Amino acid sequence: MADETANAQGTAGFLFEMGVLKNARRTGWWFTGNNNPESIAEHSFRVGIIGSVLAMMEGADAGKVALMCLFHDTQETRLGDIPHIGRRYIEAATNQTVTADQVSAAHPSVKAGVQRVVDEYESGSSLEVLVAHDADKLECLVQAVEYRAQGYAEVQDWIDTSLASLKTASAQALAEAALTMSPLQWRRTFLER
Repeated sequence: MADETANAQGTAGFLFEMGVLKNARRTGWWFTGNNNPESIAEHSFRVGIIGSVLAMMEGADAGKVALMCLFHDTQETRLGDIPHIGRRYIEAATNQTVTADQVSAAHPSVKAGVQRVVDEYESGSSLEVLVAHDADKLECLVQAVEYRAQGYAEVQDWIDTSLASLKTASAQALAEAALTMSPLQWRRTFLER
């Protein structure tokens, strides 16, 4: 009974820790003058949606991709969101190492499952991993397009680097479409019916 209680508390602690992602901001956007950018949780939510859609388009396992997308930035509760420019000056623990610490007290199945998802995302080579990585980059591009529409002019670098890193045909097609339309076009299309 003591092990069950400890496992439940360790797992609940992990859940509380994941709540930090709702308040932690994506710091790279500060360079664009945006002092209230999206949270890491907001980013991860849409990465999961985009990953699921890309998986459907690419014939990959959408559930597996969504799970990888959901956990891809969970380590940032401990490391923060280090912008790419900052990573050149910092040597941090690997995401796998951080994840192992985060789930060390969790239920054994949770510990093994979360670690497996993060390990695959970080070092796998399957179609699902490729799609999950594309989802992360495509979400950044879409967010940049939205910020540009809101008046943040200095987002082109984010668009260019995200676009250049996309590997799947589906992600490339969605990126090109996103770049040719208003972020609110979906609303206008619905209202015109």
